[in-house]
Amino acid sequence: MAEEKIHTRSVLIAIGANLPLGEQPALESCEQAVQALRRVPGLSVQAVSRWYETAPMPPSGQPPYVNGVVLGVTSLPPLALLDHLQSIETQQGRVRSVPNAARTLDLDIIDMDALCQNTERLVLPHPRAHERAFVLCPLHDVLPDWVHPRTGQPLEQMLQVVKGQEIRVIG
Repeated sequence: MAEEKIHTRSVLIAIGANLPLGEQPALESCEQAVQALRRVPGLSVQAVSRWYETAPMPPSGQPPYVNGVVLGVTSLPPLALLDHLQSIETQQGRVRSVPNAARTLDLDIIDMDALCQNTERLVLPHPRAHERAFVLCPLHDVLPDWVHPRTGQPLEQMLQVVKGQEIRVIG
């Protein structure tokens, strides 16, 4: 009997939060999200970026965000991984209200092995990742030679475009 080969893909997952969960600060929620990702069957966390504090995008008067990126390898199909991420968000108190609302946790698939797809539930690569320092700076920590799958732009070039955005390393 032939063994079935399990297809794995590299995956970049952005983590962000700007609201406390009870007494738990946003940074702690982000760190707990990494631990939750480590427990997802079919996902192996390979690297975790430094943590950054960033201004909300678009500007809104919300508290600053804590952001990071995880590099992983997964055997899960994209929508199954998305379901796991949304389950982790819900467990961490995420309430979906209006777009760009403040949140206790936000997990986004940025890229999955250069897969390009556009469905109602999931667009890959993430449609706005290349416009946001809070994604690109931590992404640089874990995968500095990343190239945008749709545009072919190298990460260094995208970082030049977002240079003016407010961001600082916090951990």
